[in-house]
Amino acid sequence: MEVQEIINEKNLVYQPSKLLTGAAFNFCPGCGHGTVVRLVMEVVEEMDIQSDVIGISPVGCSVLLYDFYNIDVIQAAHGRATAVATGLKRVLPDKFVFTYQGDGDLAAIGTGETIHACNRGENITVIYVNNGTYGMTGGQMAPTTIPGMKTSTSPRGRDVATMGHPLRITDIVASLDGACYVTRQAVHTPAAVRKTKRALRTAFENQKLKRGTSFVEVVCSCHSGWKMTPLQSNRWMEENMFPYYPLGDLKVMNGQT
Repeated sequence: MEVQEIINEKNLVYQPSKLLTGAAFNFCPGCGHGTVVRLVMEVVEEMDIQSDVIGISPVGCSVLLYDFYNIDVIQAAHGRATAVATGLKRVLPDKFVFTYQGDGDLAAIGTGETIHACNRGENITVIYVNNGTYGMTGGQMAPTTIPGMKTSTSPRGRDVATMGHPLRITDIVASLDGACYVTRQAVHTPAAVRKTKRALRTAFENQKLKRGTSFVEVVCSCHSGWKMTPLQSNRWMEENMFPYYPLGDLKVMNGQT
């Protein structure tokens, strides 16, 4: 090995997973989706399960997931990712199956599929990115939009009296017997990124041990939809989203780490 190669190797701090295709992400610069997408493949690579993992990509900001992942990815209709994952896992029970969904997909049109898959305890991993808005289609109000939050369809802020309360679907999932692991994390700081990676690893390990449904929510900013800079949106998320969607484990069965 050349001297310069040795120096470069010693100075190496981070390199992307080899399971990423190298295609440029289509997420807005500063969006947390790019971090979550990378973390999933880092976990898969570290567990050495790339030949046995299948992702489900529905409609939303995750729609082009198959462009980024050098693994098998199936496209699902809007909201139907957990239904597709259920069928796939039952046909191929030894495969690691995960969905990657936003709040507009999972907590709106996909509410029924999500709740029933988790209640049945389907042995899958559900990755749920919650930015409180429909990020891909114009920043409309979502079921997860918090009270007072302004969107393109609630320009004066969400009024609970006329628009109803936000849906804390992760809390609902935690109450279901089929869910073995339910957690809410974030990726806005290095420490938060590390916690989210550990959560994803736990979720995939649970699947290997056939424990039931693992559900990982990642609270994320959407500066394009929120009309803020990335820095402003992270601060707003900390001050407004986290009090309504507090981070941490909601349900951990015995034996999990």
